[in-house]
Amino acid sequence: MSAPQADRPAARATVPPVSAQPEPIKAIKLRHPWRIVFAVILILGLALFIYDASQRDAYGWDQFAKYIFDRRISQAALITLLMTIYSMVIAIVLGVILAVMRLSDNPVVKGVAWLYLWVFRGTPVYVQLVFWGLFTTIYATIDIGIPFTAPWTSIETKATIDVFWLAVIGLSLNEAAYMAEIVRAGILSVDPGQTEASKALGMGWSQSMRRIVIPQAMRIIIPPTGNEVISMLKTTSLVAAVPFSFDLYGRSRDISAVIFDPVPLLLVASAWYLLFTSILMVGQYFLEKRFSRGVGQAIEKRPTVETGAIQTTGPDAGPDNLDTHGREHR
Repeated sequence: MSAPQADRPAARATVPPVSAQPEPIKAIKLRHPWRIVFAVILILGLALFIYDASQRDAYGWDQFAKYIFDRRISQAALITLLMTIYSMVIAIVLGVILAVMRLSDNPVVKGVAWLYLWVFRGTPVYVQLVFWGLFTTIYATIDIGIPFTAPWTSIETKATIDVFWLAVIGLSLNEAAYMAEIVRAGILSVDPGQTEASKALGMGWSQSMRRIVIPQAMRIIIPPTGNEVISMLKTTSLVAAVPFSFDLYGRSRDISAVIFDPVPLLLVASAWYLLFTSILMVGQYFLEKRFSRGVGQAIEKRPTVETGAIQTTGPDAGPDNLDTHGREHR
């Protein structure tokens, strides 16, 4: 064989040229003609209903305008709002206690909490309110002293307990059973590793719950709690079973019985309920936004390298990591 020539230039590797940037795909939006038709039908139906309702005398719009800002109605609306707030505050506190009892390792404590939830979730709230209305009849006096001995003092329930607070107690005790399950679900949604980490830092159980578990569980607890607040606002219309008739629905019903025209007063009560519900929904939105910070946010964008139709992202992306065809080395 002949020796290779030293002065002969080495063969150059032919590198195929990088393809030019392809033209962007022109995507045609998928059309939904039947969706548009359905939306038009809905809008027309709503417009026809509003027009028909505005022309019907049975709705009594003149009476509606007369009583919408009536002093008795506005005072009843305030009482309804206060009843909702008091009932929910008590229910949330009891719900947290019951949720912790349900998660306890003590079988007696867990059993008592389960029994409470079984009773108050298994019976209608109207029936419970009727029982609370009969509380002063069942327990005419409350005796304080040592059992099976003469009482030290006796308190007459009729003179001591107001009907308003009987309604609040009845509503809150029923709602506490549902709040307990909501809080328990929120606590269980937190990774157990969070509790273990707090113990490693020397935190006690109560400190871990206040600083670690509950703040993270609030993201799960807030949405259903907001629904329960709105539901409680409407459930106050059942306090006539206590009986308590100074709530919004009770006052509108009493006025309609006097003027013999129930429909406009029902619309008045509904308008006030819708106003309060709208305010509560706005508050719920901002609370959810407040406790959902840092969840579901976009991933930090990194520099990109585009070669042809291939786009590579990441800290390792760069010209040195791409082959002649624009593919990243693995």
